[in-house]
Amino acid sequence: MGVATQTAEDQLNPYVWRIAPVIVLGTIMSILDTTIVNVALDTLGRELHAGLSSIQWVVTGYMLALAAVIPVSGWASRRFGAKNVWLLSVLMFTLGSALCGLATSPTQLIAFRVLQGVGGGMIMPVGQLMMASAAGPRNMGKITAITGVPAMLAPILGPTIGGAIIQATSWRWIFFVNVPIGIIAITAGLRVIHRSERDRSGESLDYLGLVLMAAGLPLFTYGLAEIGSLGRFDSVRVILPILAGLALIVGFVRHALRARRPLLQLHLYERPTFSAAALCMFLVGAAMFGSMILFPLYWQNIRHESVIDTGLLSAPQGLGMALVMPFAGKLTDRRGGGALALMGVCLTTAFTLPLALIGAHTSIPYLMAMMFLRGIGIAFAFVPTMTAAFASLRTSELSDATPQLNVIQRVGGSIGTAILAVVLARSVSGAHSLSGAASGFGTTFWWALGMTAVATLPCVWLLVAERRARAARRGDMERAARETGAVTEALA
Repeated sequence: MGVATQTAEDQLNPYVWRIAPVIVLGTIMSILDTTIVNVALDTLGRELHAGLSSIQWVVTGYMLALAAVIPVSGWASRRFGAKNVWLLSVLMFTLGSALCGLATSPTQLIAFRVLQGVGGGMIMPVGQLMMASAAGPRNMGKITAITGVPAMLAPILGPTIGGAIIQATSWRWIFFVNVPIGIIAITAGLRVIHRSERDRSGESLDYLGLVLMAAGLPLFTYGLAEIGSLGRFDSVRVILPILAGLALIVGFVRHALRARRPLLQLHLYERPTFSAAALCMFLVGAAMFGSMILFPLYWQNIRHESVIDTGLLSAPQGLGMALVMPFAGKLTDRRGGGALALMGVCLTTAFTLPLALIGAHTSIPYLMAMMFLRGIGIAFAFVPTMTAAFASLRTSELSDATPQLNVIQRVGGSIGTAILAVVLARSVSGAHSLSGAASGFGTTFWWALGMTAVATLPCVWLLVAERRARAARRGDMERAARETGAVTEALA
């Protein structure tokens, strides 16, 4: 009977499979738009008569809006119902997309991109929350694999799709293309997703925490973006926002530890398994998303490939991640996350090494093979850490944990991108030949390798924490069995 119960708990119910395509559709739409605009910046600047320093806010404004609203998603889901929040988020994103396509000035486009970001920022965490609530913590490996594939493929496919749209038609269609997808997602969501329970206790929003986090995180992210833009750390435009952002984030942490119902429940980090998994996700996100900027730049600047070919040549890493993720999810549900995460980080480190030796004429098939294998390592690192983080929680804590893990991953990716962008800019600035510039890319990949290697430390911590947690559970079960046996003997 115990085996039958275990099997039933391990099976995903049909409702999860019904809502999964709808959630994934919204996730693809929001994540794809993070990168699809990158290839259009030159075109946007030319068409709207704006310099790069102004038009770059089309990307930066969207990212800042994403970062600002993610922490609100947990409270909003509890207060208004996850389904209602998800539908409203998709609607705002779709409306923002249509308005972006109609924009006639840089100011209008930036403002409408912020509206897009406000909607897009809650689509993914709220979608993950609904999937996690429907499947339960025991099946988080499968859920992470389902929702993680589009999250990995979208940044790879974005530049290719954006380049193809721009070459075939107007830049406006990189925004208009979201409108029919959004309409389909809303229609399907209304029909398929069940109405979730709402918190009737009248929980009020932590406004002070919201102000501290919503101001601190974008300021910090802006400072990191300026590092990549200016190529230097010592500018006032870098130092002031980073210091101000850090001060506000520290203020948020102090407030959250004292408040009765803070915006984010930081007590979750008291659990070694959750805190180790969160730190591992931060470092893996930094190494993964940070290195994603290197491949397109190498293909375009060193190998002189077109925008579409660049996207296709960058695809092997995403394909490696997508192919392995379902298998990694199932294996994590059976074996736990620590050992697999450690294996994944070691694989990622090993297959980053050949990229650190890259040259101007390195074999393209060889580089694509290394990227594919590196993607396999990333999948084995990413899925187990996310799964381990969720597996240590109760169902009632998912609405608090989901936005935090999204924030951690995005901040990690921002820091990794900023660091590698600065290293690359300084490494190639003095190069006077193609070989010298390629050597600069190799130097930057050495930094990516170092960032990945550091991630082995929290993976070891996660492995130890999981073993201790399992040992504690076995001890509790044995004590309960002894107490039950003693009671039975006394009654007999």
